[in-house]
Amino acid sequence: MNSTLLNAALSAAERGWPVFPLRPGDKRPAGHPEHNCPRTGRCADGHRIPEQRATLDADRIRACWQAPYNVGIATGPANLVVIDLDLPKDDSDTAPPEWAGLADGLDVFAVLCEHAGQRLPTETYTVRTRRGGQHLYFTAPEGRTLRSTGGTLGWKVDTRAWGGYVVAAGSTVGGTAYEIIHDVPPAPLPAWLGDLLTAQPAPAPMPLAELSARMRNATAYSTAALRGELEKVLSAREGGRNRAVYFAAYALARMIRNGDLTEGAVTSELTSAGESIGLPAGECRTAIRSGLVRGGALEASAA
Repeated sequence: MNSTLLNAALSAAERGWPVFPLRPGDKRPAGHPEHNCPRTGRCADGHRIPEQRATLDADRIRACWQAPYNVGIATGPANLVVIDLDLPKDDSDTAPPEWAGLADGLDVFAVLCEHAGQRLPTETYTVRTRRGGQHLYFTAPEGRTLRSTGGTLGWKVDTRAWGGYVVAAGSTVGGTAYEIIHDVPPAPLPAWLGDLLTAQPAPAPMPLAELSARMRNATAYSTAALRGELEKVLSAREGGRNRAVYFAAYALARMIRNGDLTEGAVTSELTSAGESIGLPAGECRTAIRSGLVRGGALEASAA
């Protein structure tokens, strides 16, 4: 086992992909977490994350993999963008409405390609994960620093780039090995995928005078409160956007109850803000309804 994992680490390094150890039989990085960092040794100048510890040095790799560590590839330093096509975890893990009828990440990715008018980019280095998903490896585009994402492209489609890592082929998790299923050099990341993964600047907040003109009979206080909640939604980061819309609706429910704002106006403005940062309209409406019900502006049956 040790020789297999050592060879996996050396093989990845020979391809120019810096590696670091993962816990034996696990996907989590070996070593201490930041909150337990002793600030000594390699961390004397501050905690070093796996991305910083990853190496191409064959001697260091041989010294480290005397133990049966799995192998992590630091995708950012490796100049890689890896598309992670996952499978549902169990029968209750079903596709959201916008992806209804699709079985897994590969299905979603195929639909994305079809909508973009592109072929499925499978002619690249590919690894089968332990649960039967796939990792498609691509070289990162020049001049862009792409970050890892979770669900930005769609249900069960994640990406690993800067700030992330993948489990290398040859590693074993839960008794099942990650296996190379297409051993060719990684292809360049398709330009259309790079465009989808490039973070767009948040839309500028609407001028208060313009918002006031759209809010008939609203007070200056309620209009300013609405604008404040819209700014929170517009500045929400990936992974917290749905919650931002929900909490904005919850915060504004009181003003709907008091008659300072109307349900229609709040719903319209929050939906527009949510869609402008990438949330589907249906997801916006659900979050808004839930927040308004929680805040007492709507009866539960209305949601």
